[in-house]
Amino acid sequence: MPTVRALSFDLDGTLLDGSPWRAVIIRSCEEIAAALPGLDANRLVEANAEVWERYFPEVERSWALGMVDGRSVTAEAWRRTLVASGSDDPAIAEFATATYLRNRRDALRLFDDARDILDRIGTSLPVAVITNGASDTQREALRILGIEHRFRVIVISGEVGMVKPDPGIFEIAINRLGVERQAFWHVGDNPHVDVEGARRARITAIWLNRSGATREPGDPTPDFEIASLTELSGLSGRVA
Repeated sequence: MPTVRALSFDLDGTLLDGSPWRAVIIRSCEEIAAALPGLDANRLVEANAEVWERYFPEVERSWALGMVDGRSVTAEAWRRTLVASGSDDPAIAEFATATYLRNRRDALRLFDDARDILDRIGTSLPVAVITNGASDTQREALRILGIEHRFRVIVISGEVGMVKPDPGIFEIAINRLGVERQAFWHVGDNPHVDVEGARRARITAIWLNRSGATREPGDPTPDFEIASLTELSGLSGRVA
């Protein structure tokens, strides 16, 4: 069993609970429709889902590399949503963007086990977060969640110009923490981003599989698989 001397976490889906996002969209559409007669909330919800399905794949890499900021992506998505719903007024699009961002901020929350594990390991191990996304999106989330100070190192793809699973983004965290590679562990929920990236960087890869998903043929193999962050305590006495 390798001894862990430093630990890094993915953010979205690992520490940050994304389950409220559907409710955030619905609430935002209801508020927009209520404030602007002629718009139908259900149609807005449908249009928004269609827009994100088409638009985000077009812009995801640019967003993750920091070539476009998160607010701009959000504003464009809502502009397209409203055009599809019969409104091309820029002022209404700005209102919709602001409404959604407010509701999103209010809904940001950590998984229960995330806050617990950060509380327990914060004084015993240097901890990093390695996350894909635009700087404004990820920095705001860390700040609102009140965990920015928990991490000795914060590596955001949009700030460093590298996206997981590129091993280079993990190298940045390893070098900034000043630990040996064999003593560095990374925890994340995405096999093709977190596990693959950690394996390519030759560090211990821990797959957080909250849903009990089955690995498919060809999926990267983690060094360890856990269903909850609380299980980190059982992997090594140095974790907690």
